[in-house]
Amino acid sequence: MGPGRARPLLRDPATGSYLLDVFREPHDGDTWICRRDESIRLPYTDIVRHTPDGIPYLAPEIVLLFKAKHLRPKDRWDFEATVPLLVPAQRETLAGLLARAHPGHPWIAAL
Repeated sequence: MGPGRARPLLRDPATGSYLLDVFREPHDGDTWICRRDESIRLPYTDIVRHTPDGIPYLAPEIVLLFKAKHLRPKDRWDFEATVPLLVPAQRETLAGLLARAHPGHPWIAAL
């Protein structure tokens, strides 16, 4: 950024916590390609949902797929808090994606 231009704030100055988290994944037109397993390809219309006000967000089963890689405590908590809210089709999708991207992952048995 040049002189005099404001730098966008992405972290809370008091806590250092991220206020915004942006992922840019590979894609082919309107098809998302998983960076962890390029054979996983889904139409954006299947993975991007919208609030009643029209704000887009990533389907929770896809978010959990990203969080599955490291198994940090916060990711385990997110999994445990989110899975009860998923409909059976979302659980099946997540289990299948985990089996492909992270074979043997402990969350598979929990789904």
